[in-house]
Amino acid sequence: MTPQVELSIIIVNWRSAAFLRKCLATIYETTHAIDFETVVVDNASFDGAAEMLAAEFPQVRFVQSEKNLGFAGANNLGFRNSVGENLLLLNPDTEIIGSAIPAMLSLLRFTPDAGIIGCKLLNSDGTIQTSCVQRFPSILNQALDADYLRLKFPALAIWGTQALSDPTGATARVEVISGACLMIRRHIYDKLGGLSSDYFMYAEDVDLCYRAKQLGWNSYYTGQAEVIHHGGRSSDSAAQNNFAAIVMRESLVKFMKNTRGRFYAYGYKLTTGVVALCRWSMLSGAWVLTLGRRDTKSLSMSRAKWGKVFRWSIGLEGWAKKLA
Repeated sequence: MTPQVELSIIIVNWRSAAFLRKCLATIYETTHAIDFETVVVDNASFDGAAEMLAAEFPQVRFVQSEKNLGFAGANNLGFRNSVGENLLLLNPDTEIIGSAIPAMLSLLRFTPDAGIIGCKLLNSDGTIQTSCVQRFPSILNQALDADYLRLKFPALAIWGTQALSDPTGATARVEVISGACLMIRRHIYDKLGGLSSDYFMYAEDVDLCYRAKQLGWNSYYTGQAEVIHHGGRSSDSAAQNNFAAIVMRESLVKFMKNTRGRFYAYGYKLTTGVVALCRWSMLSGAWVLTLGRRDTKSLSMSRAKWGKVFRWSIGLEGWAKKLA
């Protein structure tokens, strides 16, 4: 299919019709002076998005998947139904601020070694999502990955988030761009075969950036473009939190096995188990000391999560392996 537009914006919808409406409204309100198309793939949620788009955004190309293809599969389906020279993979729970999309496209155009571009992602309250850029996962940076340490020492190279501390929002080369808002040249996406369906959830963006790097293409972040990402905060649901925590780590095991070998992946899982046990023990002590206080629920949820992660590390959450 011959590219006819500068940019294809691909959005995968799954039970997010309300978010999707606002996302599309901000795209068309703010994105001018470039020739773009928007492709929405409904990942078998049948949540009324088709009817909403037909009534309010008839210019959007809608693709209905009869089954849930996962994040990777649905984006790849969107790719096959697009024609743009470049692609923007965008979550439906995002809102575009100002000229973010043209700014990202301009950076991609005029940076010869850039294969992937990311921007500043903001939480609903306007704070920066530190996950919008990161280092490739390693045993060390995953073992030390804690909100307290990230906030206390944001400039440490181990996180790969130094660019977020630059008040000027200058362009910086980074290792990983969040898949919530990721722009990539079409020919690179095609050569890589798109997002890898090896992962049930999480790590698809990490894997894509890694494989692009192997081909000689760098990832860049710009703080001059800002996008709100409402899904950046953790869920208040304990069950959902625990599911996400385990599936994310199972995906990281697969990524490390694919890129560094099975012994390294085993070392990561073993280290994660030790860290989880230490955190569970500390949280258990704090939970006992704060019984009856206001923060008991939060401590209890964290304690339960790390207990589940420890169980996963010793093979007691077998369902997660079936998803990988």
